[in-house]
Amino acid sequence: MAVGVSTTSTGPEPGTRPRRSLRSRRAGLVLALLAAVLVAVVLSLAVGSLVIPPGRVLEALLHPAASGDADVVRSLRVPRTLLGLVVGAALGVAGALAQGFTRNPLADPGLLGITSGAAFLVVLAIFLGGVASFAGYIWFALAGAALAGVLVFLLGASGRAGGTPVTLALAGAALSAVLLGLTTAVVLSDQTTLDQYRFWSVGSLSGRAADTLIPVLFVVVPGLLLALATAPGLNALALGDDVARSLGVPVGAIRIVGLVAITLLAGGATAAAGPIAFVGLVVPHVVRAVTGPDYRWLLPCAALAGMVLILVADVVGRVVAPPGELQVGVVLAVVGAPFFVALVRRRRLAAA
Repeated sequence: MAVGVSTTSTGPEPGTRPRRSLRSRRAGLVLALLAAVLVAVVLSLAVGSLVIPPGRVLEALLHPAASGDADVVRSLRVPRTLLGLVVGAALGVAGALAQGFTRNPLADPGLLGITSGAAFLVVLAIFLGGVASFAGYIWFALAGAALAGVLVFLLGASGRAGGTPVTLALAGAALSAVLLGLTTAVVLSDQTTLDQYRFWSVGSLSGRAADTLIPVLFVVVPGLLLALATAPGLNALALGDDVARSLGVPVGAIRIVGLVAITLLAGGATAAAGPIAFVGLVVPHVVRAVTGPDYRWLLPCAALAGMVLILVADVVGRVVAPPGELQVGVVLAVVGAPFFVALVRRRRLAAA
């Protein structure tokens, strides 16, 4: 008598649980980051040289009155908080894009010369044009970032192989070195330029007028949309150019769009807050540990994590050195430098 063997499996299909687990971790990270952004916003509005209870912050937002607390919240802390959200999202996504397109885990927007280009044109604007306001710096910083992005692409794509990740990274590093030398030469030749430039170059959210946010949004929002549009192409490029082409991905067009997105995001953030290091380096690595390499999840989570990091660093800077404050660029340098060293050591150990 033949014994029938049932082909029906009562257990889960192979790979189902890991896939569900990864999806659950990603969804959990998004919810956690959204909650962290809300907490960071409340802290940014409530904490400073004058600590305002959250209830009074909410009252000042909903029912403004002629009180000192309402003036502080609405005229000083709300614009500063909104600018921090925009700058954090822009730098987080720009860093993830830079690491993806260059396939360099140590890359950030500065590697492609974007930050150096913005800084150089701001220095020229101060030195030659006498520009002395942050509203004036914005346009020159954006123009410098755009010119640097175009030069990097032209230099990186001039070889026989075209714009490969290696040539783009090398072109960006070379251009950054040249622009840094020129910037230093101009700054050291004029004391007035040095005095004005150093307040912008340290990287800060304070002292920016409320109208600074509007032109930055016109640059950063298109950059974020372009970044999200490149996510499927970036996933294919991670498999290699040849594989991406075999899948029908226009490799050259994707790289151009990605470079434009990085230029808009890093240029807009640098124009508004000055050069802020380590956000574009730290955030993608932290987020990638949970989301994995899928850029459809990595980019939105990097935007949220960048918001949290910028706002928390800004709040820490307000309270660690009363009655003054440390600029957000200084706080992030203290946090980011050890992370960078640990990352390099980890990579070396993995390669040994």
